[in-house]
Amino acid sequence: MNNIGILGCGNIATKMAETINLMDDVTLYGVASRSLEKAENFAKIYKSKKAFGSYDELLSDDAIDLVYIAVPHSHHYQLIKDALNHNKNVLCEKAFTANSAMAKEVLKMAEDKKLLLAEAIWTRYLPSRTIISNIIASGVLGTVESVDSNLGYDIKENKRIREKSLAGGALLDLSVYPINFTLMFFESNIDKIESSVIFDKDTGVDGKECISLLYENGMIATCRTNIYANLDRRGVINGDKGYLEVTNINNPEAIKLYDTNYTLIKEYKIPTQLTGFEYEVQECLDCISKGLIETPSMPHKEIIRVMEICDHLRDSWNYHFPFE
Repeated sequence: MNNIGILGCGNIATKMAETINLMDDVTLYGVASRSLEKAENFAKIYKSKKAFGSYDELLSDDAIDLVYIAVPHSHHYQLIKDALNHNKNVLCEKAFTANSAMAKEVLKMAEDKKLLLAEAIWTRYLPSRTIISNIIASGVLGTVESVDSNLGYDIKENKRIREKSLAGGALLDLSVYPINFTLMFFESNIDKIESSVIFDKDTGVDGKECISLLYENGMIATCRTNIYANLDRRGVINGDKGYLEVTNINNPEAIKLYDTNYTLIKEYKIPTQLTGFEYEVQECLDCISKGLIETPSMPHKEIIRVMEICDHLRDSWNYHFPFE
């Protein structure tokens, strides 16, 4: 039985706890919060064996096989370091860290200690990724000329989104999804990155953005996000022989192939899932059992690549966090 400990008791931690309780050979061993009362309430609801009133207490427990970090982006870097220093394997929520320098430092630590360190960008691990990759590789789309994707939710009142001190804004919370949607299917070199951004007038965080990735082979990808409204979450991969439409890039619900006359050719079946988080958990546990320090679905070089793109964008916007 694999014991998992969760740092944090927010919404994303809730979904992970629900996932673990549905999986075989996995136990929700412990949950930690800065408030013992909050941790105990969470443990009672989600049947965690233990509750801890500090993160350090959980990290000091030798029975834990994998730590899942589910706190705001601003705290990822320090908690990853703390977990690694306690010789724990780590699965950290996206965005992995606030910037690429932090990411490179903790990844080097994991490599030196020979511990697994992975990013929980769940779309990278879903079976739908393989389905889409196989469709592109089959050549049915022909030469892919462009990719368009978007993601948006009305989350403007969420504290972790509103505060710069928590690495708030659309980029690290939402834009990482369309960026990853593009990168996990198209790995060739990006020649240029262009963008437009609108900052929130009250908080100063990035509220809306349109990002263009221009590839050396002539392909272009556009990524749109905002924190004010629900967008259609659609992804479209456009080729000279047809296009592929993905409903909800955040957890694909439908994958449809169309020809150049806009006629539906085929709809692909997506496997039934528990919550979708089970795939990242299982891959991490498989890697631990094999002595691997990174997951095939989101290797360290890709973690750094995404963080460097985010750094480039924020630098171009002159948007930085107070703790940087």
